[in-house]
Amino acid sequence: MSFTAPSPFTTRPTLSGTFGMAASTHWLASATAQAVLERGGNAFDAATAAAFVLHVVEPHLNGPGGDLVGIIQKADADEPRVLMGQGPAPAAATIEHYRTEGLDLVPGAGGLAAAVPGAVDAWLLLLRDHGTWELRDVLAYAIGYARDGHPILAGAAATVARVADLFRNHWTTSADLWLPNGVPPRPGEMVFNRAYADVLDSLSTAACTVSDEGPIGRAARIDAARDEWKTGLVAREASTFLATPHRHSAGSHHAGVIAPADFAAFDASFEPAITMPFRGYDIAKPGAWSQGPALLQTLAMLDPLNDDSLDPSQERGAHTVLEAQKLALADRDAWFGDAEVPVDALFDADYLDSRRSLINEAASHEFRPGSPSGRAGFAPPLRTSDEFAADVATGEPTVARNGDTRGDTCHLDVIDRWGNIISATPSGGWLQSSPTIPALGFCLGTRLQMTWLTPGYASSLMPGRRPRTTLTPTLVSRNGAPAFAIGTPGGDQQDQWQLLALLRMIVGEYSPQEAIDAPALHTTAMPESFWPRTWTPAGAVVEDRLGDALIAGLERRGHRVTRAGDWSLGRLSAVGRDAASGLLWAAANPRGMQGYATGR
Repeated sequence: MSFTAPSPFTTRPTLSGTFGMAASTHWLASATAQAVLERGGNAFDAATAAAFVLHVVEPHLNGPGGDLVGIIQKADADEPRVLMGQGPAPAAATIEHYRTEGLDLVPGAGGLAAAVPGAVDAWLLLLRDHGTWELRDVLAYAIGYARDGHPILAGAAATVARVADLFRNHWTTSADLWLPNGVPPRPGEMVFNRAYADVLDSLSTAACTVSDEGPIGRAARIDAARDEWKTGLVAREASTFLATPHRHSAGSHHAGVIAPADFAAFDASFEPAITMPFRGYDIAKPGAWSQGPALLQTLAMLDPLNDDSLDPSQERGAHTVLEAQKLALADRDAWFGDAEVPVDALFDADYLDSRRSLINEAASHEFRPGSPSGRAGFAPPLRTSDEFAADVATGEPTVARNGDTRGDTCHLDVIDRWGNIISATPSGGWLQSSPTIPALGFCLGTRLQMTWLTPGYASSLMPGRRPRTTLTPTLVSRNGAPAFAIGTPGGDQQDQWQLLALLRMIVGEYSPQEAIDAPALHTTAMPESFWPRTWTPAGAVVEDRLGDALIAGLERRGHRVTRAGDWSLGRLSAVGRDAASGLLWAAANPRGMQGYATGR
């Protein structure tokens, strides 16, 4: 049986042109990126400007107090690089302290879950090293939307409505910002964040203290803004404010432990990417401090199989994809983290053969990490939602088991006429993460909830160590040249949804928009990366468009299937270059009615 042909219907065209392309989870960010390209900026200028706009217009999905993972490749570079904007645990964030606070998990909301914010410093580093614009010009778009207002998204308004009682009763500074008239804003209503506009102005002002007009002066101006972020108002106000005990996700009250020295000690950086060949392409991902290598391991398990076993629109393919992902994600949870991770052993051909051999005709109901080199990894607690009464009203950034989002992430991709390309996934610092810091207009993130309070493992909480993040953009190359950049929000589902698009584009030869529009599915048969860290043995969430016959077939095989509706899973966007024609292209997700691609 051959790979299923794509639907003749797409929600929009795959855009094509020669000048530049941008795609993101919000039309204002995509338009901002394109505006920068039109004014002579490169892909890195455009992505940075768009990212600061995303802080303002998607505050329920990311914020300046959050984090960032990106993959870039300059036009003259031989290989991609990872833009690392994941801050570590503060110096006082010890397992002993959290246990003393009566906790067995890092909370999903509140200041104790805050890693050092990494996104802003990472964007400024990208701008300094690979952009061309001055900081004041890049920040002007976000400052305008924050000070002069923007129409609030339906999703953001719904998030505020869900947490309105929490804000009124406990996080009153958040109520001051998000319930200015005592009630949640209506979708499309103009909202403002003048405190954050002032923060961005302070960065521009700090940059202006350097007068040299040459490239050395430009870099020094951006570094002055970075120093202001790390040692000035933001570090002082965030640390002081969160030191007051406040409500956390389980209902208890705790003080944060982040301090000004933690802000000052963090520097964003560039790192090597990890790559894996697949069907004539090279897939590049961030390292095992993210979940990125799990996608590579899944592709390696699937690569030798027949095409119909890789087709998510056929029963056999959907089943095989789910089972392969469960095995790779089990290895993620057993081994990944900010420590020495046996990536080579996890990618060893014999080990992959042994993992692939575990896939049979029935759905596994077990959690099955492997033992590379004969070693045993971390064994996370396996609790179902029935065993753990979870308060999800705080809006954790994953996808609920019925497919509904309850907070999430952002994504953006940009390619320019010179061949520079970036895929980036900003997240964290959601408006529902912790109380708003009044002087800043934003809150800090909750990425530490991805660590465990069991010592001795790569994913254990440890001062100065990065939490193992779910943020995982992708860069795909062919014959040494970038072919496309792709990514999505979605927590534990990010690489699962990207996998479907990669299989359809590379194996099924779908166009980018056809692959993004095609019906999706994912497994929930692993401990969630987010509090309260429950799992659903053999759980699978599917879009109904996969068809009754396929879904019934999955159920017969033992999958515990949740139908999520026709258009609910995945928020992919992508940009790329066609090697044969030289044309640039872009595509974006229609689900949620806010992601758009633009270009010419």
